[in-house]
Amino acid sequence: MLTCVTSGNTFTRSCECGCCELLQDYSKFMDASFDAKEWVNAAFRQQREPGVNLDQHATTMVMKLQMFIQEVNNILEEASQQALQNLPRVTRELDAVRQESTLLREQMRAVKQDIENVEKTTAQSMQMLLTLDSIKSRMKTTADALKEADNWTTLSADMEEVFQSQDIEKITEKLAGMQQSLQILVDTPDYADKCQHLEKLKNRLEALISPQLIAAFNSQSLEDTQRFTRIFEDMERLPQLYKYYHKCYKTQILQSWKTISESQSDNTLVERLTELYDMLLSTWHMQIMWTSTVFKEPVPVILDMLTDALLTLDPSLSTCFGSHLQQCADTLDTLVELKQISDRFAKSMETAVDAYITDSLAEATSLEHLLQAVYQPYRPYLVKYKVFEEVALSKALDRIKLDHEEIFDTVQLLSESVSKIFSAANTSSERCRKLSNGCCYLDLLEAYKTFFSSYTREFRRVVVNIREKCKAGESEEGEDWSNFQHSLRIIQTCGFLITQTEELDKNLISSILQCLAHLTSSRSPTRDQGKRFNLRIQTLAFQGSLFLSKPEDIEALESFVMKLEEGDTPSVMTEVMTDLSRLSEEVHKFAFEMVFAQLKNYLSDVSTMEIWTSQSAGGAMTSDLPTFSLAPQEYITKIGQYLMTLPQHLDPFTVQDSPALTVALRHSKLPYTSEQEPPEHLADLWLESVARGTMHVFAEEMLKIQELTPHGTKQLITDLEYLTNVLDDLGLQTSETLTQIDALLRATPDEFSDRAEMMPQRVAHTIAALRGIEL
Repeated sequence: MLTCVTSGNTFTRSCECGCCELLQDYSKFMDASFDAKEWVNAAFRQQREPGVNLDQHATTMVMKLQMFIQEVNNILEEASQQALQNLPRVTRELDAVRQESTLLREQMRAVKQDIENVEKTTAQSMQMLLTLDSIKSRMKTTADALKEADNWTTLSADMEEVFQSQDIEKITEKLAGMQQSLQILVDTPDYADKCQHLEKLKNRLEALISPQLIAAFNSQSLEDTQRFTRIFEDMERLPQLYKYYHKCYKTQILQSWKTISESQSDNTLVERLTELYDMLLSTWHMQIMWTSTVFKEPVPVILDMLTDALLTLDPSLSTCFGSHLQQCADTLDTLVELKQISDRFAKSMETAVDAYITDSLAEATSLEHLLQAVYQPYRPYLVKYKVFEEVALSKALDRIKLDHEEIFDTVQLLSESVSKIFSAANTSSERCRKLSNGCCYLDLLEAYKTFFSSYTREFRRVVVNIREKCKAGESEEGEDWSNFQHSLRIIQTCGFLITQTEELDKNLISSILQCLAHLTSSRSPTRDQGKRFNLRIQTLAFQGSLFLSKPEDIEALESFVMKLEEGDTPSVMTEVMTDLSRLSEEVHKFAFEMVFAQLKNYLSDVSTMEIWTSQSAGGAMTSDLPTFSLAPQEYITKIGQYLMTLPQHLDPFTVQDSPALTVALRHSKLPYTSEQEPPEHLADLWLESVARGTMHVFAEEMLKIQELTPHGTKQLITDLEYLTNVLDDLGLQTSETLTQIDALLRATPDEFSDRAEMMPQRVAHTIAALRGIEL
């Protein structure tokens, strides 16, 4: 009991004066997210008594809170006292429960013991009861068998009279009874004869009702068809009923196709095929609505009928395809056009079937058979797909002109051929995807090998022709750099070829995975309702069987796709790339020959020059003159001038660092260069290659000299020193062989032996023989 500070009234949870409204709701203090600041602000927003200031009001609220705290403390104390008083009683009750559970456990043990005793004393009696029950069951089975045997005899005797009445319902009832009896008589000696007799009776009934059954199918009489369906089901002859259904509606389809073929003979196969598929799709929609009320599983029945009709068309689609393709110039493009029509029909049928599918194996199998029949006319041609594609690519290659009388125009034609070549290759890839859904990509890759091999062979032939024209047009006087410029353009074309081939390789891998990779997954596609659809048709094995005839081809395709998925096959055009790399190296060699031909000409007569055996120059004795008094000869100065002008002829083609030139060089190698990454500027590599070639040929020519007089030796040293200075100006180092020859030429007879010991034997012995020094 609390007293209100304002009114003096005693209260527990409320105050009549209404000044304690904020303290009446204890739940606010029990809230886990209680905010003291928010509660205080709410308390101070209340109406205060007139004349009471803020401090007095705050004091009053504090006193109220203290009284409520006291009340809560009292309640807690009372609850604690009550709990302490109840503990002994709770303890006594727990002891009672424990004693009762112990007693129950003892009773359960006694019951278990009693059960075991009963089992031991009654085991023999129970065994006798089981034996008697078994005897009773066998006697009942024997009685049933005798009854059914008697029933078989009775029914069999009555069948002739029933058949004469032609009461179909009664005949069916009798046959069902005989069939039931026959199941009991399975172990009798004449069981096979009884089965044969029953089948003959079923055949008689079937022959009796077949005209009425066909009439019911033709008129789509629901009541009659359902009645006959029950009859065939009772006779366990539903497959035979489906055959009548197939024959009835297949005949209608075949007659419609014959009408289309005869009345529209002037129309193209595309138009006739479209009309055929429209008729089949319309037949499906009409039949599924009717048969759903007749057959338990109408989907496989209709699909099998459509499949049977497609495979027995007269004239067959294979015959129509053959006649049509003979009149067309491009077999593959014509097949693509026809297949697009077949694709639309196949997708329409899958969508239509999906609305009625019940996840039945029979439904999926029937759909598989229908799709097999739809694409059956294409398989004979896809067996020869590689040949057809090779012919198509060969025709595309024949349309590309590569030769011209002028070298410049020929080089231009080679450059323009790259885009045409890959346009034809990309067209083939798209054609393969459309015609075989990607299943013939392995054959396409083989066709690509033939195609690119033929192209590179033609490319090499053109390069040989250009080389011959360049040799025929060489001038003995002056330097002609145009041939080298042509060869650089051909190298650039090789770079474009390699770049485009790499891009084609990536696109092929992407296209193959896009077409086929999802089919290697074991997960089946699902419908919106969550039911599995089509079971096996969304697999690579089945999709491959639509277009590939040999199981080993399907296995090879599946293995190939899985390797691509796993990254085990980074390239599908390895052989083509290898051939293009060889072509690039051949073209680089050709370009090197163009630029090196003049240098080789300058060095061709070095070994036979008379200066090496002369004793003087211009009639003066010069054996005692210093080396610096001699001037380099004309041949070496021409070589020096040629090397000094080489960079300015290379700059127009390399100043922009053409990616094509870099790619071509990465897949080949210039003569006289080491295996390493191309430098930042290709002109440097070309200059190094030509300079190293010059040094190599010059060294070989020097080693061919027969004799060197002291004057000839000094002159050769002068020529060598001039070449070394030119190379230094170009930022190049003299080759090791030239450095060794120079050192041996400068050595005095006394020093020669010591220096020769550190040189290669061939160089040392040759120079010693030239100078007449014995080692």
